[in-house]
Amino acid sequence: MSAESPLSTFLETDKRVMFIFICVSTLLLLFVKKSFIENETAAFEFLANRPEGSMLALRSALQYFSIPIIYLWKFLVIAFVIWVGCFMFGFRVTYEQCWRVVMAAELVFYVPEGIKIVWFTLIESDPDFYRIQAFYPLSLMSFFDHITLAARYHYPLKALNLFEIAYLAALMFGVWHFSRKPFKHAFIIILTTYLPLFVLWLIFYMVVYD
Repeated sequence: MSAESPLSTFLETDKRVMFIFICVSTLLLLFVKKSFIENETAAFEFLANRPEGSMLALRSALQYFSIPIIYLWKFLVIAFVIWVGCFMFGFRVTYEQCWRVVMAAELVFYVPEGIKIVWFTLIESDPDFYRIQAFYPLSLMSFFDHITLAARYHYPLKALNLFEIAYLAALMFGVWHFSRKPFKHAFIIILTTYLPLFVLWLIFYMVVYD
């Protein structure tokens, strides 16, 4: 990537503007996905006028309002882990810069969300609600049947996807951007900090899933 890449430009944006942009963009994507895809499924329409429908509506509302809280916690933890890695390697990268790196890398995950919206709008136009929930492009979940597969494995298999590799690359580029050290060191930092955290999170999810 060149120093003039869009990711490089975003890395230099004010962190508050970055955070607001990410939250608003995620809210809009979620609104489109729910309004034009999930809410149009037969299961949702069937439950709309039943008690279960109220629970679905409440769940949707909580998803909207929880976006900034979830992002705040995610960025806080990942940025701290990467900052510790930078410190251990002697990189003069501040915690604030690590926040910028993590927020900029988050843009990678807009691509699969966009693909999902296009897929269920133009290609698979009459899916069931659970098919939508289980779908994640270019992930290991594509090789399994979500109906027969135990629910505890759905999220981990969706999380193991090509976009996660692109996210790793974006984190590496961000660390390199601020440190201006050889890229191989940024590569090692992310592989020894974020990657173990990611793997432990997936294992924890499968163990505690009820």
